[in-house]
Amino acid sequence: MKQLSGTDNLFLTQETGNQRAHVAGLGIYDPSTAPGGKVRFKDVLEFFTSRLDKSAVFRRRLVRAPFDLDRPYWIDEKDIDVEYHVRHIALPRPGDWRQLMIQVARIHARPLDLTKPAWEAYIIEGLDNVPDLPPGSFALYIKFHHSAIDGQAGAALVGNLHSLTPEAETVSRKVVTKVVDREPTTLELLARMVGNRVDQAVNATKLVGALAPLALQLGQKQIETMLRGALGVNAGEDAREVAGVSKKAPPTRFNGPLSPHRVVDAMPLPLEAIQKIRDAVPGSTINDIFVSVSGGTLRKYLLAKGELPEISLNALVPMSIHGEAKSGDQGNQIGMAFVPVFSNIADAGERLRKVCRGTTKGKKAVNSVGRDLPARIFQTLPSKAVDFAVRHVLLPQFNFTVSNVRGPSTPLYMAGAKVHAFMPVSVLLDGMGLNITGFSYNGVLWVCAVSDRAMMPDPGFFMDCFRESFAEHLALTVRAPEAEIRPARRTARKAAPVAEASQPAGKPAAGTSPVRKPAVRRKPRATTADPE
Repeated sequence: MKQLSGTDNLFLTQETGNQRAHVAGLGIYDPSTAPGGKVRFKDVLEFFTSRLDKSAVFRRRLVRAPFDLDRPYWIDEKDIDVEYHVRHIALPRPGDWRQLMIQVARIHARPLDLTKPAWEAYIIEGLDNVPDLPPGSFALYIKFHHSAIDGQAGAALVGNLHSLTPEAETVSRKVVTKVVDREPTTLELLARMVGNRVDQAVNATKLVGALAPLALQLGQKQIETMLRGALGVNAGEDAREVAGVSKKAPPTRFNGPLSPHRVVDAMPLPLEAIQKIRDAVPGSTINDIFVSVSGGTLRKYLLAKGELPEISLNALVPMSIHGEAKSGDQGNQIGMAFVPVFSNIADAGERLRKVCRGTTKGKKAVNSVGRDLPARIFQTLPSKAVDFAVRHVLLPQFNFTVSNVRGPSTPLYMAGAKVHAFMPVSVLLDGMGLNITGFSYNGVLWVCAVSDRAMMPDPGFFMDCFRESFAEHLALTVRAPEAEIRPARRTARKAAPVAEASQPAGKPAAGTSPVRKPAVRRKPRATTADPE
């Protein structure tokens, strides 16, 4: 039995109202590599059964403390009903990309049943009219509660869930005695709670002791800045020095309460092209490029709506603090950085250089106080105090979340079927109704945008904006600057108009050419989904 950490429990407390605190992945599979060129649902169930012991996450179930007076515990279940956790559905006709995204959005809007191990999977067939897929392809949507895994652990879990070859693995028939947990009684949980209160008092003393030397060296203003930095609220560049940047997020359509409905869309970017941009702009990283492209996307989308703020939008950028062990069993090991995306700058090159400087300073600010300080604070403070601080102090500083997770670089297989594509489907919070996450797999960075249907009725158009923003960054490889990272002194030009989606976002060629302006712009059709 293992108690949730303060950070793990933070995600559990976010499961309120219309918030859903789970993260997911969507894989698309080519069955032609499987024995006989076919994969049956029975084969998938057998494969899942053989992988259950690859990660403790598959067996863990929540046990709550009496009256929620303490953080919950994970206990290991002995028997897992695989047929409950792995479901089988098919797309309605015409079975195209839009229908797939609608189905994923619909499933993603539903909460997990936390009385059982906190994961679900769906095998989705009927992808007959999704462009550029091998015949007979099927999809796997799988979600886990965020209190169980973070992005880095999720990437490790993707590897554990698959095999490296299409050949069937030999499953040992040897009976292995597995030690599982007995569900604790109320009295046992209360006794543990008393002990935990003592531990919290000791941890609080240690935390104060760690901060005391800094308090002697720094003034009140510096201490406040340090603590804000520990919570991620530390701008990459000082707002007093950089025009157009504010530590308080400017209001946008994405910064209100969530509805029950979600929208999802995704597109691929070749990693080779991103690496060319990195080489063309010395000092930049793949993550910097991803943040800058996201900033350009928000600029184009909000400009088309007539809603672009004069100052930059701010992104919450998760930072992994995992050690060498990345099995996916450690729970959440994440820090946070505050990064302006410079959506107020039209030129892609200038924006990228500012983002590079901003992320560098942001990382230094977080490292100066220790990447694990937020986790220590969450571990020490009462859950309700942490929840209040996150909702009323932390989240108002951000407009949206942008994250980039490194995944497997070699092909993976499930029940013999090769993974054709794998993309992330992430979490939304009240006040931050947009999440842009990238996940790399086998030379391709798959980008997925998740939003609220009321906030983004046209996700296909949003991905067009992302595609055009990426094309502008790719153009930097043609006119690559020789100077080091520093803001270019040029007049901001008016952003090019964006166009309605003219092809499915899932086409492999997407993201390599700008979207052309049509003669007449028509309102894009919404990709919407109601939860069932």
